[in-house]
Amino acid sequence: MTIDWNNFTPWASLSGGILLGLASAVFILFNGRILGISGIIGGLLRPTSGDVGWRLSLVLGMLAAPLIYFVVAGPSAVRIDAGWATLVVAGLLVGVGTRFGSGCTSGHGVCGLSRLSPRSLVATLTFMGTGFVTVYLVRHVLAA
Repeated sequence: MTIDWNNFTPWASLSGGILLGLASAVFILFNGRILGISGIIGGLLRPTSGDVGWRLSLVLGMLAAPLIYFVVAGPSAVRIDAGWATLVVAGLLVGVGTRFGSGCTSGHGVCGLSRLSPRSLVATLTFMGTGFVTVYLVRHVLAA
């Protein structure tokens, strides 16, 4: 394994992690809810009275943030080393996994682990283990 030192971004990654953790902590402190995106979007699909506003605001904010970044910082080069079929299949598998796991990586990995939830620990270990195995199979077994 080699590290691509030209694209290694520890400070940006650390900053993003701190911001995500801080946002999750503030969200649960002020709203008493977990900042799990699948649960928030799922709540929009089955709306309840008085619950749509904050969910819609959060989703719109998530969609607006990259657009604001684009306006401020300008375009950035995007490189995806996968075809459309791979991306669609991967997205569907993530969606199915989110359903089976009763939450997404942000809900379990960030919020659940910070609350010392055993269920979230198992879910996060499953996410990570499956990711490791998938990358190994795709890069080293199937690519040969």
